[in-house]
Amino acid sequence: MPRRESDQDEEFDVVVIGSGGAGLTAAILAHDHGAQVVVLERSDKIGGTTAVSGGGVWIPRSDHMAEVGMTDSRDEALAYCKVLVAGQAGDDLVEAFVDTAHKMVRYLEAHTPLKFTPWTIPDYHPNVVGAKPRGRSIEPAIFDKRALGSWETALRQSPFYFIPLTLQEVLFTYQGHVRPQNLPPDVILERMERGLTTCGNALVAALLKACLDRAVAFRLDTRARELVLEDGCVTGVRAEAASGDLLVRARKGVVLASGGFEWNDALKARYLPGPVSHPSSPPQNEGDGLLMAIEAGAALGNMSEVWGSPAAPIPGELYDGRDLSRLVVPERACPHAILVNQRGERFVNEGTTYNELGKVFHERDTNTGAYCNLPCWAILDGQYRSRYPILTVLPGDPDPEWLPKADTLEELALKVGIDPQGLAATGARWNGFVREGQDADFGRHRSPMDPSAAHPSMGTIETPPFYALPVYQGTLGTKGGPLTNVQGQVVNVRGDVIPGLFAAGNVMAGVSGPAYFGGGATIGLAMTWGYVCGINAARPTDVS
Repeated sequence: MPRRESDQDEEFDVVVIGSGGAGLTAAILAHDHGAQVVVLERSDKIGGTTAVSGGGVWIPRSDHMAEVGMTDSRDEALAYCKVLVAGQAGDDLVEAFVDTAHKMVRYLEAHTPLKFTPWTIPDYHPNVVGAKPRGRSIEPAIFDKRALGSWETALRQSPFYFIPLTLQEVLFTYQGHVRPQNLPPDVILERMERGLTTCGNALVAALLKACLDRAVAFRLDTRARELVLEDGCVTGVRAEAASGDLLVRARKGVVLASGGFEWNDALKARYLPGPVSHPSSPPQNEGDGLLMAIEAGAALGNMSEVWGSPAAPIPGELYDGRDLSRLVVPERACPHAILVNQRGERFVNEGTTYNELGKVFHERDTNTGAYCNLPCWAILDGQYRSRYPILTVLPGDPDPEWLPKADTLEELALKVGIDPQGLAATGARWNGFVREGQDADFGRHRSPMDPSAAHPSMGTIETPPFYALPVYQGTLGTKGGPLTNVQGQVVNVRGDVIPGLFAAGNVMAGVSGPAYFGGGATIGLAMTWGYVCGINAARPTDVS
């Protein structure tokens, strides 16, 4: 590709596009295998989707499993993963993940400031062969972000996980997901004063410190736009920077780690099976890496899948100038809450995993073509309101103006556009299930949410006022993109390697297919493939 007069030139061995968990891991491993590395980051903050996340990392066969009294084996992990992947990713890729993920964690703990602790959450599909009741999900240890020096201000802040408590503390020690008023203000304040951080912020901060210790170069506010191809080999990236166009040449390889396309309406309409209207990721995820890979001739895979999550916005709440959407968890799964569609009917076990629940939003009526379960509402009553949060609204807070409420279910239904007779009938049916202690329609009684309640998931909806929270199909990120081999190399439509091009994280064709293995599966896969890409990108470009 010819050089333009306006281009400013730089040259490195490996160019990494994106600064989330996948990109930073790739940069560390490429450096440690002898490469001079630069990370291009579109925004002015480091961390991408990883930084705004809970920071959990799902890792089969982890050394940390012994800390919670668990063992794991290759056969068990493969059996579990392959059932859930359902053939939508090659067995060789699934095997590479199971064989590599624990090695990635071991390497980073030995060579960087990043340390992990076990998280006692079960795998998301406990009835699938090979599942474990705890131990595969780990999380970053508390990290002192003051170690970053002047780079601390470049760390992307999370609008969700900004309190310096670990996931284990929030979910199990304090049960803050259902009773946020129980979170300890003295502990939180003391940790804030000491500059301590947790969750995705701690994960990114530790990886960033490792990159800084290695003198990995960073170019912020630098949007990669075009891959440089010479004789079919990727040899660099053309980018837009504040100072002008930038041509960054890669002597060995380019690693795409730029996240998904959940903020690009045109790409979503082209590839996804239905509306995914409320992403919970940074709005820079517009599919830049996907578009560059397509232009380079990459084959695509898993394009219809997302890391799904029911979500809801608070009107006027913004993040990076775009509408912020929050995950809906207690509002659908705690006692005294149900989800209904426009007919006023329940349509799912509200206590199932967020990824599986999201799939039912795209069910369509075979006669009309309409989406059966969109629009959708969480229906709550006064019992719920007195016990549990509604997004950021705590029990005892005034009712917000944006939350519809009424004295009867029928009045509430008319207010928001639900069939009133349908909702009344559903409420009566649900209350009967509660009294019997069994959800005969969807088995929700087997999905505990609040262990301290009379029933951990079921409670009547009968005490006014009644509330209707609009719920939408959201996502933590898309999971389709260029296909790769087990070395992380991007392949074309004939299965041949595109020399010099690698992909990791949500930009690549997801190795998990339609599945969400457990808490932290997004980051576990991303960092594992970042590890693989970093090692292989540091090698000469003729390695296949």
